Amino acid sequence: RALLSPPAGALRALRGLAAGPEMHFGFQSVTEEERRERIYQVFESVAKKYDVMNDSMTLGIHRVWKDILMHKMNPSPGTLLLDVAGGTGDIAFRFINYVRSVRERQLQRKLKHHQNLSWQEIFESYQKDKFNSLGDSQVVVCDINREMLKVGKQKAQHLGYSEGLSWVLGNAEELPFDDDKFDVYTIAFGIRNVTRIDLALQEAYRVLKPGGRFLCLEFSHVSNPLLSRLYDLYSFQVIPVLGEVIAGDWKSYQYLVESIRRFPPQEELKAMIEDAGFFKVDYENLNFGIVAIHSGFKL
Repeated sequence: RALLSPPAGALRALRGLAAGPEMHFGFQSVTEEERRERIYQVFESVAKKYDVMNDSMTLGIHRVWKDILMHKMNPSPGTLLLDVAGGTGDIAFRFINYVRSVRERQLQRKLKHHQNLSWQEIFESYQKDKFNSLGDSQVVVCDINREMLKVGKQKAQHLGYSEGLSWVLGNAEELPFDDDKFDVYTIAFGIRNVTRIDLALQEAYRVLKPGGRFLCLEFSHVSNPLLSRLYDLYSFQVIPVLGEVIAGDWKSYQYLVESIRRFPPQEELKAMIEDAGFFKVDYENLNFGIVAIHSGFKL
């Protein structure tokens, strides 16, 4: 029997192959399935305090970064947006506000060029615009985590967002949408938490229409050496403490900090986006590379 039994090391290797290749969860090595499960648990745990913690961790600057992303997108009425890993709705709500603002400016320009309109015609134009303030634009929020979607839906109801907005439970690596469907794909602070970034990028390419745009906002690598050291100190010494005080969850925010350090730097992510088939790929560093916006087009 001893001759037929494989050595213990071989058994461990076989078990590892069955569970999938080793991946990182923060600074730990885990299997692909373990990583997926642990990340799900992290966001299930932090969902209710997610927005408060974002404000605390970034001193509110994440709002400015998301505004910059929206201005870079510059959506026009009629745009169909897919926002992946956008469970709490920050990008979706900005998109709706932006398109409404564009529609309002379009209506004002139209009325200025028709000075001879009667009061009744002006009133009717505004009424028509009121019931179609997005000009057929829609945003679909897709998130793998039910708790994050639940928080987003509650926020939408509280803030009065309903028109042109839908919520879908789905995995970035296997999106539940047809090919060539969306004009724009966004993923903000989500791509570093997908298990297989390459699969997520391929799916982004698949669901975009020809001419569609990919936009990714994510923590990245700081270019200034002094700022990098200060940023590390803040990240590892302060953010987990904030997580414990505000959300009662040290471990989840320790992971989030570690996941940022393990995420590919700007040029490496750019190459991965190009490998997925995108053209005209570039990136813009914000705050010395604390975050970066990557952009690419499906041609």
